[in-house]
Amino acid sequence: MGHSDLDPAVHERRPWNAGQNVGPKRPLKLRDIWAIRFYLDENRRLRDRALLDLATDSKLRGCDLVKIQIGDIVSRGSIRSRPTVIQQKTGMPVQFEIMTEARKSLTAWLDRRGWNVDNFVFPSRVDYLGHMSTRQYARLIDEWVTTVGLDKREYGTHSMRRTKVSLIYKATGNLRAVQILLGHSNIENTVRYLGVDIDDALTLSERTEI
Repeated sequence: MGHSDLDPAVHERRPWNAGQNVGPKRPLKLRDIWAIRFYLDENRRLRDRALLDLATDSKLRGCDLVKIQIGDIVSRGSIRSRPTVIQQKTGMPVQFEIMTEARKSLTAWLDRRGWNVDNFVFPSRVDYLGHMSTRQYARLIDEWVTTVGLDKREYGTHSMRRTKVSLIYKATGNLRAVQILLGHSNIENTVRYLGVDIDDALTLSERTEI
């Protein structure tokens, strides 16, 4: 049953998101990525190391990342340097790079997992022929960030998507490049996603002296 806004009890109820961070999740810093890598390597977590590296390089949404098949990133028995996937949200293709660290960790994982191009890179715990769920992916991120001393309330799956593009934007100020990498249809989405504000614009302008 619903409640009337005039009922006193409605105004006394605690909001569902009280005390929670429901805004944009923070990107990881480079030192955070390496700290997580060290933790995963120390514990011989081959799958999770490959997942972390592919997540940061691909900049994909969690729903797209978990559905990647081995055939999407492998060609002739080796990891592709620039694979392309179709985004679930937009239906549009997006290309991304797989750098040296990710190629090494993916190779190590697939040597263990198997190189069948019809299988998902990251299988489900419940159905080995299915793919990892986005919820499981989110739980892993919670574990990773907590392990390296970060507050899991401030990070999530979108932290992985934002990490590399945030570094690229800070280094170059090139919003158009970030828009292409994220697969956004218009640059206004990219501005909102990165949280670009007037201070960012002025900082970039101050780097150029005429």
